[in-house]
Amino acid sequence: MFRGSYEAKITEGRLKLPSDFEKPVIASNVRQFYVTSVDGKSAEIWPLPEWEKREAKLAEYSTMDDAVAKYLNMTSYYGQQVEMDKQARISLPKILRGTARLEGEVMVMGKLSYLEVINSQALQETITAGAMSKDERNKVAAILGPAS
Repeated sequence: MFRGSYEAKITEGRLKLPSDFEKPVIASNVRQFYVTSVDGKSAEIWPLPEWEKREAKLAEYSTMDDAVAKYLNMTSYYGQQVEMDKQARISLPKILRGTARLEGEVMVMGKLSYLEVINSQALQETITAGAMSKDERNKVAAILGPAS
C-alpha cells in the first residue's frame, strides 16, 4: 500500500500526510492509526487494522517470551492510538518526537503496510553509511526470486 519517500514537515506535533500516502488511506477509509516505535529513532504509523493484525499474531505467543515482552514494552512505551484529522494530519506522541528528533523537516517513507517517519538528517546519515552488502542484496534476491 505504501511505497516511496516524501519530504514533510511536523508542525505543533502533527504530521501532514504527503498526498501520495493520503490517497490510499482515504480510499481504504482508515482514520485510526497506531503510532509507535521499536527503538525511539523513528516513528511507525500503522493503519489501525494493520496494527491489529500484528497484535493478533503476537497474542498467539506467550507474553512470557522475552522477545515478545520486550517488543510490547517498546511499542507500548512509544505508542498511542490517534485519529487522522480532516486535513490528513496525524499527531505524533510527544515522547517519540523528542527521542527521534521529529520536529520540522522529516522524511516519510512507505514500508508496504505502514509509514516510517524519520528525522531528515538522521536518514541521510543512515543511507550514506549503510550501503547494502553483497550478502544483503543476495538475501533480498532470494526472497524475490527470479526476475520476470
